[in-house]
Amino acid sequence: MPETSLTIGGDQAWLAVGGIHLLNGITPLREDEPIVLVRVPPQHPAGVANTVIVRWADLGRCEALAPGTGGSAVLVAEELFPHAVACDVLTALAPGSASSLVPLAYVTGSPDAGYHVYTQIRFLAEDACFIRITPQPVGPGPVEDLGWLVPALAAHAEHALFLNNHQRYYRRCFPGQELEYKYTLDPAPDIWGLTVELNRRIHAGELTGFVPEYRDEFQAWDYANHLFEVTGPEEERGYVSFIPTTDGKQLMKRKWYAEDSFSRREQHTYGLDIEPGKYAHYIRTELGVEIRPLPPFRRVRYDVNFESVRTGHVYGIFFDHCSLYGAEDMVLSQCELEYLRTRSPLEPDEATAMEELEALAQWLEGYLTEHGLSADRSFYSKRTFLKEAVARRPELARLADPC
Repeated sequence: MPETSLTIGGDQAWLAVGGIHLLNGITPLREDEPIVLVRVPPQHPAGVANTVIVRWADLGRCEALAPGTGGSAVLVAEELFPHAVACDVLTALAPGSASSLVPLAYVTGSPDAGYHVYTQIRFLAEDACFIRITPQPVGPGPVEDLGWLVPALAAHAEHALFLNNHQRYYRRCFPGQELEYKYTLDPAPDIWGLTVELNRRIHAGELTGFVPEYRDEFQAWDYANHLFEVTGPEEERGYVSFIPTTDGKQLMKRKWYAEDSFSRREQHTYGLDIEPGKYAHYIRTELGVEIRPLPPFRRVRYDVNFESVRTGHVYGIFFDHCSLYGAEDMVLSQCELEYLRTRSPLEPDEATAMEELEALAQWLEGYLTEHGLSADRSFYSKRTFLKEAVARRPELARLADPC
C-alpha cells in the first residue's frame, strides 16, 4: 500500500453507506433514513487529508452497523460493491434504500473532537474516491448518532456543481498561469520506458504523500503543432500555436512571455474552424499581433498525473519527443513537471503548491540522475528550440506555415 494507509493516532474511520439521493439531492433526508456504517482501517495519512481513495480489497474483514435499527454484520470488504452494486449484507441492513445504496462518505474523527467528512465523487466496483468537505470537524458525539450527517450533506449540497459532475471537480490554484519546470534530455531517450517505470514507482508509494490521479493517471498524446512567435506589441510577446483535433477543428494555445520562465500566462481556445495555411491570417486579423512563423513539429508525449492527498493539488510529469516535419533529425526531447489543477471544494493553498512543486522537482531530479539523464532544471521552451533550429539551419524557415 502507498503511504496513504498510515494510521492516525486515536482517530477512527468509517465508510458511510446510504442512498445516492443524499448526494444528488433528488429526495431529501428522511428521519428514518437507513445509513450503514462500516468500520474500516484508516486510509489516510496522519492528520487531515484532502483526498482519500479507498480500495475495498485493502480493508479486510469489517464490521457493519445500521444505527437506526441496531442491526450489525461482519463482511468481507472486497465484496462490498460487486459490479458497483451493494452486496446482500448491505441491502439487508438498509432495505429501504437497497436499490440505490452507494458509499456516501469516508468519515474520520472521534466523539470528543467531532468528525471530518469526505464525500464520494466517484466509485466503481473496486474502489471509490472521496474529497473532504469539512473545513473543521462536525457533529461531536458517538459516530452512530449521525450528528455529522446533516452538516456534511449540507456542505456537499453547497458544492454540488463541483462534486456531482464527472471530472468537473477541479479548480485552478493559479488561474490563467502555467507553472512548469523543464529538463532537456539529450540524446533523446526511450520516453515510453521512462514513463512506465515512473508510473510504477508512484503506484508503489515511492512518492510519499501522493497517489495516482484517480482514473486519469496515464495519458498518451501524438499531435501536430503549428507555432507562431508573437513578436509585438511588447506586452503581447509569446506565441500562438494551433493543434488540429480529432473533430477536424483546431485547439489554439496562446502563451505570453518575453523570455523563457517558470510561470507563464496561458489560454486555450477549443473548437476553432480554421483551414490549415490560414493560421497566420487568423492571428493577424483576430488577435491583432505581429508574428513570425516557425517550423511545425510533431509532439509525442506520455503523461503521468498524480495528486497530493493532503492538498488535492494535481501535478503531471510528462516525457515528450518533438521532431520537425520535413526535418525529422531536428529533435527536442524533454521531461516536464507541471502544476495542473486542484481537486477540492475548499480554498486552494498557493504556498503549499509551491512547496510541493519544489519537493517533486527534487524527487524527479533524483529519478533522472538515476537513469543517467540530465537533471538540470530549466525553462527551455519549444519556441526557443524552434528559433534556435532556424538560426542554425536557415533553410528550415521554408517549412513554416505561410505568412
